[in-house]
Amino acid sequence: MQYEITLPADYDMDVIRRRVATRGSALDAFPGLGLKAFVIRERGSGGSPVNQYAPFYLWAGIGGMNRFLWGGAGFGGIVDDFGRPEVRHWTGVALERGPAHGAVPRAATRRTEPIPAGADPAPVVERALGEFRRQARAEGVHTGALAVDPRSWELVHFTLWEHAAPETADTRYEVLHLSAPHLADIGTGRQW
Repeated sequence: MQYEITLPADYDMDVIRRRVATRGSALDAFPGLGLKAFVIRERGSGGSPVNQYAPFYLWAGIGGMNRFLWGGAGFGGIVDDFGRPEVRHWTGVALERGPAHGAVPRAATRRTEPIPAGADPAPVVERALGEFRRQARAEGVHTGALAVDPRSWELVHFTLWEHAAPETADTRYEVLHLSAPHLADIGTGRQW
């Protein structure tokens, strides 16, 4: 799951950094949360054209996501401060812990890939799964997730990195904080 809050070009991103520094640890023990990467993009940094707060979540179960979004356990602060953003969510395909899993991630990437119209998704997802597994073994990878949006037939590759993210990534983020209370509850490898 991810929502993106795009902020004005002259927005002081230190406001978001302070917000995460003071509030981020509230999710360090959130029931059902596999992982929340508190990520930002800052205009002019890392090739970003925008200022954006765009946290990414992996849920150990749908109940945790429901509690967070409408159960009064977290999302209300976002709605109060920024309005209600569109929340994108995907069906998990695979999760892998990389060689830098024990480190604190400092960067993240998201890459999306459309599944061609009319194509059988099975071989496309299988091919993406092979590529995903190779990338998850790359030096500096903390955790990788592969998911599919079956509404728009799009693959999403999300990766946390120990240090700088590769410049070839579609979207690069700075990681301000990582809450991962139940990441161990999400099995690695293929999720079906």
